[in-house]
Amino acid sequence: MRTIRDSGKALAAKKLSAGELLDTSLAAIDADLARGGSTYTHIDRVAAREAAASSDAFRERGYVPSALAGVPVSVKDLFDIKGQVTTAGSRILRDATPAVRDAAAVARLREAGAVFVGRTNMSEFAFSGLGLNPHYGTLLNPAHPKRLAGGSSSGAAVSVALGHVAAALGTDTGGSVRIPAAFCGLVGFKPTARRVPLDGIVPLSASFDSIGPIARSVDCCALIDSIVSGQALDTAPRPLAGLRLGVTSDYVADDLDETVSTAFNRAIGMLRRAGASVERFAFPELHEVAGRYPLAGITAAQAWAWHREHVARDADTYDPRVLKRLRAGEGRSAADYIDLLAARERFVRDTRARLARFDAWLMPTVAIVPPAIASVESDDDAFSSTNAKVLRNPAVVNFMDGCALTLPCHRQGELPVGLSLCGPALADASILAIARSIEALLRHSETVVPA
Repeated sequence: MRTIRDSGKALAAKKLSAGELLDTSLAAIDADLARGGSTYTHIDRVAAREAAASSDAFRERGYVPSALAGVPVSVKDLFDIKGQVTTAGSRILRDATPAVRDAAAVARLREAGAVFVGRTNMSEFAFSGLGLNPHYGTLLNPAHPKRLAGGSSSGAAVSVALGHVAAALGTDTGGSVRIPAAFCGLVGFKPTARRVPLDGIVPLSASFDSIGPIARSVDCCALIDSIVSGQALDTAPRPLAGLRLGVTSDYVADDLDETVSTAFNRAIGMLRRAGASVERFAFPELHEVAGRYPLAGITAAQAWAWHREHVARDADTYDPRVLKRLRAGEGRSAADYIDLLAARERFVRDTRARLARFDAWLMPTVAIVPPAIASVESDDDAFSSTNAKVLRNPAVVNFMDGCALTLPCHRQGELPVGLSLCGPALADASILAIARSIEALLRHSETVVPA
């Protein structure tokens, strides 16, 4: 599947139609299904064909609402789509009433002319960074089928990696866009949470839930973000020479996988040679917050508030690992919860002060490479420890109310590694602009970056 921009150019030049682009998409989906793939919880071929036909008819009349018009897109099974059941990767909601309207982000993509091909599989209720799902199937990493694709937006990343779609819409509460993007060698963007309305999604944590894209390029992510946020940001590439980039050894660099450490440090060296200033700085608050105020504490408390009635009725229907994480919020007192919110406010202030002199903060997106499925599938302790390590770095960005984008920084033959560019709230334009420049740098090296 082409990038959004390339697809739009081909459609504009009449080298292909939206219907033909959809045929290619559905053929790739059918090939995945024939291999036993579990990328989707629902594929709506009829509606997709109607949308593609409408897009072609509008284009003939000169109406092209955006660069996305006629381009296939997938949507995580957490978003309402009118007339469809939103299961959130669960059995709990499979008999729920179909949505009466699109989620706000979905409505904006539809208005922009996107062709929705299906709802993508995910970790149940988005409460895992690994992507295991006992109800609809666990997603395999497309390039490394014995390894996990990451979560919770697992199907979203796989749908892009396998060429089903040009972009996928996901959610990110503690890394759920960036983890699968990094594990699948893709680009994933987590915007400042408040920029994209959350109306019409199944919530996990109101404090942290964010809506963002997974795609093959920074440009694709910027295009999707401009549509779902309703904000046309200036994301023109910034010169690498003179950029001030921060790197910290505190917390986010602890116990890195050797492959991750090598790829990350290699990227840092490339940036320095390109003229960027890369400064190592201390960030002791990271260890302090993680030790005294677990980053998942707020998420568990807010998730429990939404799930408690479902748990009372259908506890046995939940994935036991998800249920265990939900119950972590059950016994949290109101005083503890208030302390957590206060700790977060302090951390947001501390982070803004720490990052004030930098254009971006760089870190490995995930501390480890994609784990082998066999290492976590049947071992609850291994699952818990691996899940915690996978979520560790990206969750910091949600806790600090920031924005971040992950770029692949591994070389051909290496396991996938993501390089994250992070910034405080509302630094989205700057992060996307810098990411364009770093992406171009990596593409001119031996590093694997999607085209």
